[in-house]
Amino acid sequence: MAENKNPFSGLEEKFKTVGSKPSKAPKEKKPTDYKKFTKPFIAIFLVFVLFIIALANIYVVKEGEYKVIRQFGEIKDVKQTPGIHMKIPFVQTVTTVPKYQMNYKLSEAEINTKDKRRIIIDNYAVWRVVNVKQMISSAGTLVGAGSRMEEFIYSVVRSELGQLEYSEIINDENSSRGSLNDQITSHVNELLKKDNYGIEVIDVRIKRTDLPQENEQSVYNEMISERQSIAQKFLSTGDADKRRIEAETDREVREMLATANKDAAVIAAEGDAEAAKIYNQSFSKDPEFYSLYRTLESYKKTIGDDTMIIIPSDSPYANILSGYLE
Repeated sequence: MAENKNPFSGLEEKFKTVGSKPSKAPKEKKPTDYKKFTKPFIAIFLVFVLFIIALANIYVVKEGEYKVIRQFGEIKDVKQTPGIHMKIPFVQTVTTVPKYQMNYKLSEAEINTKDKRRIIIDNYAVWRVVNVKQMISSAGTLVGAGSRMEEFIYSVVRSELGQLEYSEIINDENSSRGSLNDQITSHVNELLKKDNYGIEVIDVRIKRTDLPQENEQSVYNEMISERQSIAQKFLSTGDADKRRIEAETDREVREMLATANKDAAVIAAEGDAEAAKIYNQSFSKDPEFYSLYRTLESYKKTIGDDTMIIIPSDSPYANILSGYLE
């Protein structure tokens, strides 16, 4: 028999030949060079740091405030125009001082008036900073400036109120010395300007005046007695004026009545004379008519609704009444 041959024997040999070839060695990887990234990273970091420093040293001046720039504790500049500015890093510092008006409540103080009355005064002040350098140089801070202003106000208030009586203080509008608050404000500003404190007081107001509790009732009783005395004085003066005015009025009325009666009598007499003259002129033209007129006028006075007259038949009255006229 013929030998059976494997059809794939040739392929197996080829594969064996290929598999028996030596394999190539793998290539070695080169190490990463980090030095080339160092300079860009440092540059970016420095830019970032510079940006942060610049941002931290930018300051904004707003409306209604001062910005004080100090260099090693010394005032270098004062900015008051609104805008964006920059200070020198690590050398300069910036602080804020308000430019607007501020209220300051003073502590209550007890003073003596001219009439030796003790009263408690409660004040407040409206003030502002006008010269920052002078304020910092003289007082250091806003708190220090406020304390110095309070001392001046208390001194002026004590001096001014010590020259007034209690009634003048509580009735400042009717005081002959003018406005007490305006005087105090003016004197305080003079003292602040004299010592170069760089602040200005806009207004000082006495908010409240009270009496100490221990002598409050006695002062009230004294005030009531004074008011009653003044009221009685006004009443007495009013009664005297009333009697004087009534007497003058009565006298004037009597004089006016006498003058009027006199003028009326003169006018009446003149009227009667004129009437008599007219009657005489009229009756002289017709005496018979005048006689008849007088007779008829007499009838008006003598004859009424229930009048009974007994007269002779030949009497003129009878002739007229019977309608017989000669």
